[in-house]
Amino acid sequence: MVTNYDGENIEFKEELPLLPIRDLVVYPYMILPLFVGRESSIKAVNYALEKTDRLILLSSQKDIQAESPTPDEIYKTGTVAMIMRMRKLPDGRVKILIQGLTKATITNFQQTAPFYKVKAQKIDMVKPKETTSQIEAVIRTVKENLEKVISLGKVLSPDILMILEDINEAGRLSDLIASNLNLRVAEAQMILETQNPVERITRINEILVRELEILHMQSQIKNNARDELNKNQKEVFLREQIKAIKSELGEEEKQDEFTELRDKIYSKNMTEEAEKEALKQLARLERMHPDSSESSILRTYLDWMVDLPWGEQSEEKTDLTYAKGVLDEDHYELEKIKERILEYLAVRSLKGGSLKGPILCFSGPPGVGKTSLGKSIAKATGREFVRISLGGVKDESEIRGHRRTYVGAMPGRFLQGMKQAKTSNPVIMLDEVDKLGSDYRGDPASALLEVLDPEQNNTFRDHYLNVAYDLSNVMFIATANILDSIPGPLRDRMEVINLSGYSMEEKLVISKKYLLPKQMEENGVTRENLAVDDGALETVISSFTREAGVRNLERQIGSLCRKVAKKIATGETEKTHIITDTVYDLLGPAQFNKEDEKEFDEVGVATGLAWTSVGGEILYVEATKMKGKGITLTGQLGEVMKESAQAAMGFIRANSEDLGIDDEVFENFEVHIHLPAGAIPKDGPSAGITLATTIVSVLTNSLVSKDIAMTGEITLTGKVLPIGGLKEKALAAMRAGIETVIIPWKNQKDLVEIPEEYRKKINFVPVKNFREVISIALLDWEAPKSKNKAKKSSKGTNKTSSIAA
Repeated sequence: MVTNYDGENIEFKEELPLLPIRDLVVYPYMILPLFVGRESSIKAVNYALEKTDRLILLSSQKDIQAESPTPDEIYKTGTVAMIMRMRKLPDGRVKILIQGLTKATITNFQQTAPFYKVKAQKIDMVKPKETTSQIEAVIRTVKENLEKVISLGKVLSPDILMILEDINEAGRLSDLIASNLNLRVAEAQMILETQNPVERITRINEILVRELEILHMQSQIKNNARDELNKNQKEVFLREQIKAIKSELGEEEKQDEFTELRDKIYSKNMTEEAEKEALKQLARLERMHPDSSESSILRTYLDWMVDLPWGEQSEEKTDLTYAKGVLDEDHYELEKIKERILEYLAVRSLKGGSLKGPILCFSGPPGVGKTSLGKSIAKATGREFVRISLGGVKDESEIRGHRRTYVGAMPGRFLQGMKQAKTSNPVIMLDEVDKLGSDYRGDPASALLEVLDPEQNNTFRDHYLNVAYDLSNVMFIATANILDSIPGPLRDRMEVINLSGYSMEEKLVISKKYLLPKQMEENGVTRENLAVDDGALETVISSFTREAGVRNLERQIGSLCRKVAKKIATGETEKTHIITDTVYDLLGPAQFNKEDEKEFDEVGVATGLAWTSVGGEILYVEATKMKGKGITLTGQLGEVMKESAQAAMGFIRANSEDLGIDDEVFENFEVHIHLPAGAIPKDGPSAGITLATTIVSVLTNSLVSKDIAMTGEITLTGKVLPIGGLKEKALAAMRAGIETVIIPWKNQKDLVEIPEEYRKKINFVPVKNFREVISIALLDWEAPKSKNKAKKSSKGTNKTSSIAA
């Protein structure tokens, strides 16, 4: 520092450019370089060089992070300085050498852009009122303390002591020492604003004494020396030392972070175990070096702990009318599911907050609205919605999380979902739970057992957190296409609700009420541009889709809307009225024609009904006979279906006389049974009576009615056993235009599940044995007369080979 300029008598204009400076306070008599980078600051320097005789006012800004400080963020007391030299740097900045002249106070901001211009008033030096001996005593004390500070290792300018020898004025001495002590901006500014030189030198002395105490303590720590200070004093000094060290290292903000984390831990409604673990890990983190790898792991862990909802719940709506309105607005039909949700809300409203969240499983073909129904349930109950896709998940850690010892460890998907929901009572949708896998990394389906068990999930323990977390208030809703692939223990923990496919009428209503308005909005088409007849929608449903749900139907309706949008955009038309013929013009030829169905009664071709993961399907069974012996099965049949065909043939051969079949046929002819769509695997016993009907038809040369479909398992004694999936199979028959369906007698109880409008359109014929089946399905088959006589002669007997009722 150089102090060869006397600024007491300096005169300057009232208006000066202002240069806000960061992390520094400039005193009179100081000469130092400054690097100027802000555009406004460079303009202020240029203005000073051109207009104000190189004079510029330097004042510190209160927030060193502020890039463009406002007048309120700049201290009002600063130093008028002269720019002694300026040099432009290659990076666009400017380096200036300045000398402080005198203190000044900003009285008014005259200009704020493109740089600050202020009115400033010089601060005259205050004459000391104390006697010369008093001032001299303070000055000597300050010089001695400064020498001690330097001797204890404080790094200061090497010329400072030589310069001090020639200065006996309290004010200049204070400014010189303050400029070399690297004080904080606020403390240095306080020294600058103190007018009385004796008061100023006294504060400098206090700062030096404090610095001496810290340096003494630092020396004691380094030398492991023990002193006679009591425990409380030592703690005070140690804390001051730690504070000074952290200030030098810039770790004060780190301490603030720890305090903030601790406050968050206490503010969370954690369990006693979780809070104890969080505070333990926080204490470890405070003792660690911030650059260590384990430090970042612990910090991430604590962030997860404070970000999870511990007891915070969203207010649940229990208004049944509102909930029913939301469910009806978003979904058509699905009465069983809607009823179950309303039952839960009713119990919740009566019982209060002690009711645990239900665990439901929606099972049904794709496109019937399982996933979207979960969103509607969350909306109806006022809960947050979180979707977790489990399709293809093979790692148990996806459910329980990874242990913190692994690099990149994270909690499992359930805790991630809870963090996303920010409440402890969301609706969590477990999508495609039937498609979980397993490999050497564990079985996620088994890990789900704890999550979906109401008696265990209140203490769910994720490997990452390693503390119990309460999931009992969560409403879990799983979705699946096939229940068979879900392990029994997991399926047992869920309340399964089956969703069947939609009929033509239901799809028509869904198209008009939901799909068409949605696609029109997505494609920018309005009611003024497009009108669609019911007949056109029925054509799309029957000729361009064949599915249990409405996913492909929505795609086809979207295609119609896009083609209309193209016509409007090209100016071809302003409004399109879509009728049946227009559908074919826009979408092309029908993808599913009536030719796919039987047009006439045939020998050896029967119509069966099958259940698949995407709904019910029509299944044609073909048979023919040729020279040879035995039975041949083709069409990629599974073992169960092959055995069903063999059982049917065994029954027919055992009862050939009663069925009107010559025994020589079996010795001279081979029966070949084929199920079309050979690339698709087929299995199950429910095609038993269809296979048997086809064999009897081809062996007796009897026609099979094209208007009759059938389903049922056959036994070696001719009994017809019950099957599953009756509703889906009935919908498939409706789509194919079949009016009569033969079902097992014991499946009559399942007719209650089929809506009344279906039962009005289809004639369900329950049968107990195979004789009833062929008497209905075969048009020109008659029971042999010899059989009737045999029945009369054997009245009252119980012949196992008989197929009579």
